[in-house]
Amino acid sequence: MLTLSDEQLDILEDLVPDFEPSPKGGRPPIAKRQALAGIFWVLDNGAKWKDLPKRFGSKSSVHRWFLTWVKAGVFEDIMRAMGRLVEEEGRYRLYECFVDGTFSKAKGGGDGIGCTRVGKGVKIMILVDAKGLPLAVSTASANRAECSLIQELFGFMLSTNQPERVIGDKAYDSDKLDAQLASDGVEMIAPNRAKRSVTQDARPLRRYKRRWTVERTIAWLQNYRRLCIRWEKSLFAFQGFLHLACALLLMKEVLG
Repeated sequence: MLTLSDEQLDILEDLVPDFEPSPKGGRPPIAKRQALAGIFWVLDNGAKWKDLPKRFGSKSSVHRWFLTWVKAGVFEDIMRAMGRLVEEEGRYRLYECFVDGTFSKAKGGGDGIGCTRVGKGVKIMILVDAKGLPLAVSTASANRAECSLIQELFGFMLSTNQPERVIGDKAYDSDKLDAQLASDGVEMIAPNRAKRSVTQDARPLRRYKRRWTVERTIAWLQNYRRLCIRWEKSLFAFQGFLHLACALLLMKEVLG
């Protein structure tokens, strides 16, 4: 079982806004640090909120603060803050980036879900740099084509600089997508789909051999079991867990 280090908790605690006391009085809120540790426990274990151990405080309080922070965009802000720090330290490698999607089954129903041959679920899209560091993430219903989702990733970039080239699998073989990215100065590299005439120079496709980079990052994310199966009925709650997981990957790069 993974746990957050004191240094990681210190950083998260600084980035999360303080609890505001209720004007009606009542019980004091649980400690921020305790709530963050409880949220991470759920992210890591994939368990339901009712199974949260008592050492993290009231499960209803931790869940309530998680939803409050999700609605306020706190976890997205944390991810963006970590991305800025990685960029300021010059750790991003944008000369070649990789894109891919992965599927999470939706057990709890809710919004933003699509039907596929393997059941209902949500698609996680991720763009990483040459080292596998997250540059952008997004979620969509599972029945949408990946080549139609890549533009949404570019609207969520953590880096202020555009990648020089993006490498994907056959799902991204599209003349329209190539033209769209080329207009922004980005080269799209993807092998041709079956029964399609060859339209690309074979030399750039040599970079495709390193596509395992994004697959490794997806494996890192899937170590957080809450991302493997979506139990949240709210898409925003699921995105909160995704943003926190990506923030932790970026934080690890900074802390070493």
